[in-house]
Amino acid sequence: MTMSSHQVGTLTHEGLLYRGRADLLAGTVPFVEAGLAGGEPILVAMPGPHLDLLRVALRHTGDAVDFVDLAEAGRNPGRIIPYVFQAFVDRHPGRRVRIVSEAIWPGRAAPEYPACAQHEALVNSALRHRPAHILCPYDRVGLDAPALVDARAAHPVLVGPAGRRPSAHYDPDGVVARHNRPLPEPTTPVTALRYDLATLSGVRRLVTRHAAAVGLDEERQADLQIAVTELAANSVAHAGGSGDLRIWRTGEHLVCELADDGHLVDPLAGRLTPAADDVGGRGLVIVHALCDLVLLHTTDAGTTVRLHMRLTGPPLPVR
Repeated sequence: MTMSSHQVGTLTHEGLLYRGRADLLAGTVPFVEAGLAGGEPILVAMPGPHLDLLRVALRHTGDAVDFVDLAEAGRNPGRIIPYVFQAFVDRHPGRRVRIVSEAIWPGRAAPEYPACAQHEALVNSALRHRPAHILCPYDRVGLDAPALVDARAAHPVLVGPAGRRPSAHYDPDGVVARHNRPLPEPTTPVTALRYDLATLSGVRRLVTRHAAAVGLDEERQADLQIAVTELAANSVAHAGGSGDLRIWRTGEHLVCELADDGHLVDPLAGRLTPAADDVGGRGLVIVHALCDLVLLHTTDAGTTVRLHMRLTGPPLPVR
């Protein structure tokens, strides 16, 4: 693997393993400044407290850097590639962009981690021909050992005190497969419905009733209804004509799960926005946009998609 700078049309994807805030700044600020010196558009996408840290450190750059709070924009990790990375690249056609992206941080809710790890691994194939240099910080003190193992496997290049080096453990497909696991069974009461073409309207009514009962506002109710209906209609059209819907509430989310006999072969399904003239391919992208977390398990025997809508509560913790 060459360590020289890449051509405009290719991806460079690096993992920055840091210890503490001073180390984080030492790894990210020069990266941003080098991009600015080269005339590259810059995006810093991090959870709030770290975003503020970088904003202060880069205040001398004026408005030359775009800042995005990933605790909000990346609350569902499935949104990050299409709605953060791809959108930023597309806003700067013909130019190489530079992105700092911290999608995994200490304190992020454990159920979100599998989707985060898969996101990091899928960046390599989703954006392989896009003109981007992406640096992903990982807190090597605050994160547990499995997260650091995944970081080394998801990034072809690692950055640390010794400089940049190829990752000896690079295996993004292994990360995706490792987190394609059966989803844990709910521990609270479940409402279930078997659906087919004749009962799709019942799916919509059931989802709306449960969403209203947990206090989601009308806009959020509509978002969840659209997402569930999109997946149920896909089951009817492409996965044997029927499926199973389950709904339950946790302490933080209203959860809707749809299971059918289909097999989702493409791991990038829903992770890229199709071209304007493409027919189809938008359903799962829309689902990711509307829901706060999307978890998925797929095999030859069938596919389960679990949609989460966050209830009113405190913001995600970050340290």
